[in-house]
Amino acid sequence: MDTISNTHIVVVGNGMVGYKFCEKLLAKRKSEGEFVITVFGEEPRSAYDRVHLSEYFAGKSADDLSLAPLEWYAENGIRLFLSDPVVDIDRDEKLVRSHHGHVVHYDYLVLATGSGAFVPSVPGVEKDGVFVYRTIEDLELILSYARKAKRGAVLGGGLLGLEAAKALLDLGLEEAHVVEFAPRLMPRQIDEPGSRMLQSQLEALGLKIHLSKSTQEIIGEDCIKGLQFADNTFLDVDILVISAGIRPRDELAKIAGLETHPRGGIVVDNQLRTSDPSIFAIGECALAHHMIYGLIAPGYEMADVVVTMLTGGEKEFHPFDMSTKLKLIGTDVASFGDAFIEEPACKTIRYENKAKGVYKRINVSPDGKTLLGGILVGDADQYNMLLQTCKSKTILPPDSEDLILGSRGGEDSGAGVMSFPDDALICSCEAVTKGMICHEVSDKGCHTMDAVKKSCKAGSGCGGCVPMVKDIIAGVMKQNGVYVRNVVCEHFDHSRQELLDLVKMNGLKTYGSVLDHFGKGDGCEVCKPLVASVLASLWNENILAKDRATIQDSNDRYLANIQKGGTYSVVPRIPGGEITPEKLIVIGQVAQKYGLYTKITGGQRIDMFGAHLNDLPQIWEELIHAGFESGHAYGKSLRTVKSCVGSTWCRFGVQDSVTFAIEVEDRYKGLRSPHKLKSAVSGCVRECAEAQSKDFGIIATEKGWNLYVCGNGGSKPQHAQLLATDVDKETCIRLIDRFLMFYIRTADPLTRTATWLNKMEGGMSYLKAVVVDDVLGIAEELERDIQNLIDVYQCEWKEVVESPELRKRFSHFVNVPMKDPSVAFETMRDQKKVKEWA
Repeated sequence: MDTISNTHIVVVGNGMVGYKFCEKLLAKRKSEGEFVITVFGEEPRSAYDRVHLSEYFAGKSADDLSLAPLEWYAENGIRLFLSDPVVDIDRDEKLVRSHHGHVVHYDYLVLATGSGAFVPSVPGVEKDGVFVYRTIEDLELILSYARKAKRGAVLGGGLLGLEAAKALLDLGLEEAHVVEFAPRLMPRQIDEPGSRMLQSQLEALGLKIHLSKSTQEIIGEDCIKGLQFADNTFLDVDILVISAGIRPRDELAKIAGLETHPRGGIVVDNQLRTSDPSIFAIGECALAHHMIYGLIAPGYEMADVVVTMLTGGEKEFHPFDMSTKLKLIGTDVASFGDAFIEEPACKTIRYENKAKGVYKRINVSPDGKTLLGGILVGDADQYNMLLQTCKSKTILPPDSEDLILGSRGGEDSGAGVMSFPDDALICSCEAVTKGMICHEVSDKGCHTMDAVKKSCKAGSGCGGCVPMVKDIIAGVMKQNGVYVRNVVCEHFDHSRQELLDLVKMNGLKTYGSVLDHFGKGDGCEVCKPLVASVLASLWNENILAKDRATIQDSNDRYLANIQKGGTYSVVPRIPGGEITPEKLIVIGQVAQKYGLYTKITGGQRIDMFGAHLNDLPQIWEELIHAGFESGHAYGKSLRTVKSCVGSTWCRFGVQDSVTFAIEVEDRYKGLRSPHKLKSAVSGCVRECAEAQSKDFGIIATEKGWNLYVCGNGGSKPQHAQLLATDVDKETCIRLIDRFLMFYIRTADPLTRTATWLNKMEGGMSYLKAVVVDDVLGIAEELERDIQNLIDVYQCEWKEVVESPELRKRFSHFVNVPMKDPSVAFETMRDQKKVKEWA
């Protein structure tokens, strides 16, 4: 296509895709006066980030969501008309007329009218208290009305519906419901098992899910009072948000006589031309390849295709990969490739962990050589790697399950993202390849995520590619011999290790003071729990005191693990698994009184499940009175020190393993670290306590004790390695002190000791040199630091029980001291358990 000097471009629509078109056109124009650009927007504000719209309820302002200020349009010579939609197109004269009477000539017209909320024809949709969820103005109306509402519902359990449900949770309504016509949530993105897992995660956070529900009528006179369903059931709500899907905004195209599809959408060819060659359509209003693309990435690609055509190039819009990664109310959800293909067209591998709320599915070609697609729920860390493996048709390893389980022999196999070809698409939103990012890092010196975003836009869209972009930055810098700083997040320009040292040197003890001294902004879900862990590892003060409660992970926030159905577990510490009959009786009495399910664990403790949040302080008050302490089953800290009976009872035992296990557990209880810690003490080489599968394990010998470190079980089991042989108790404790403190100081967040060792340069030889031989000269300092933590230890639950202010936190409803009425139980083997979700 030949370009015309002073070509007049009119863009109808100032959403994300319309804005991106303008941005790309400015970047690719050959001269400043080549294009005269006019933009008409229906909304009263300039383009903003609609992908992260729900964050408006979490504290972000309209300015925070804005893609560009009004000054940007003026500085770039773009005429912008806001609150002024185009109402008519004169195709013969090439003119558009706006609602306010502006008439503008065009050489090329770009329709980026987007989509509108689909509102089903349910009687009563016009009532007060019924809203759609599409624009900032919609959100402002919802925010205003919700101040007088207590029970809210969202009509629609797809992506947009769950985003709206998050908004209701953020508004603090007493009840938040999701009503979905289909038999599962997000039916277009994930399969039935994945949907069940997502549902369980959302219900644990307080959402009430109603599936296979056909809404017959919205009840109420002037205001909504409830929803009447076709199955004769009723839901009592006083605010309803309709988010049941989208409809392409093609009404202007119809008026202009352009070809549209009977079911909606402006029909375009492979170069996004409509039936009029001077008019293009991009984004959610365009029907390309018989499909409406409802994601931002294909919209941006459409914008680039049209810009390329207008600037003299040639490019076509091809069927777009609809792979996507999202975080819905704190839960990762991702799908890629052919996610729903079934056997025998593929071999399907599934992994399901209900305890952690994780579901993974991959579809492998029948010959086992290539990855066809997959679904991830609850843990999508592997999404980018899997997506690129799928797209590049990389030959898979012999054990395909390693893709989702990881290599079970130490470090993960493969060279990671750096092994991908240069043309591998990393950022689909901005069409940025691995080679382009490598160029920015090597040739332009972009060594941070922010620098890469500004330079080539990678990671500036949905953000799903950010982890992979960071890996590429680190990989290229390492190849170039540049020191790589592993910073926490965009709010802290330091690694965890650097931050720990800075916090220690400055004596900071609250999150606010750490943020003021070394951070910026308000923090995020990455840095808040990390700083919480650092503070606990340095000072061992109560994690709920001062401003620390709100930055904890959900389990730490209530000093208990949240379980299915919204109940909690109670796990008192039982050092070494040794317990008196009197304490056993107390556990039985407490479990009986509060109706708890009891189970003896693999760590030689007794877990009690099914506790209501309100009951936790009373339960712990009785346990503490009987001499129990918190078992820290919820914390990134020492969990248990398992032991066999050793020489006390066993005829093969050569040392008293029970006594030593109790001493070890009492010494390190409550010690906060980058990840959980497990330990064991075996009384002889028969290893009944399984010490070699623990973060640190001790095995008795005729001469003393052997110390093993950096082992773990779980999905990636790894044997511990021998650190010291035939040492006495005192030496063994001293070495454990050094080992644990060195781990606390240097490990990345959420890194188990086994992974920490795998990534350590020099491996076990270096660790032994530091801990045993003290080559760094820090042994005395490590021992002193850990002793300081041991000296200030206080049982967290004892402090909560004795503090009326801290006890206030343990209430399901802020204003009413009552239990969650939605929790339901059933009987199983003469014990009470929470009911399964429907």
